[in-house]
Amino acid sequence: MLALVVLTADVITKAVVVATLEGERPVKLLGGFAYLQLVRNPGAAFSMATGMTWVLTLIAIGVVIAIVWIMPKLRSVGWAIGLSLVLAGALGNLSDRIFRAPGPLRGHVIDFVSLFEPNGDAWPVFNVADSSIVVGGGLIVLMALLGKEYDGRSTRAVSSEAGSS
Repeated sequence: MLALVVLTADVITKAVVVATLEGERPVKLLGGFAYLQLVRNPGAAFSMATGMTWVLTLIAIGVVIAIVWIMPKLRSVGWAIGLSLVLAGALGNLSDRIFRAPGPLRGHVIDFVSLFEPNGDAWPVFNVADSSIVVGGGLIVLMALLGKEYDGRSTRAVSSEAGSS
């Protein structure tokens, strides 16, 4: 359910941005802390791998398949939330790569939030999907650091019991 809500937010915000910011100057928000602007990104974060859009598409497909495969095995709320956020982000950007110009598997991702200054010079321009991936990935790392397994087990409890015998 969370993945569907975030994916919907990503699709709607991208549609609004394309409809209202095409050819417009960046819109200053929060006294210049953030800017809204339309950027069509053929690459990954920081515009890396711009000539490898099809590879990024295949990686995203792999991530989606892996998450869908592991979802039924989840017994941890933290892992479920983290993976749902990563799934939503991967699907949001994957839909751009499949359905947007210049064509299937080569489509450019719609990015529109820039922090600190326009054009992403201080921070990359990003979207709801990117934010979802970062927050979800951070939660997954936190769960791993806390010793929480996706199936609900705790590796810390297992290692503590093993050390006390």
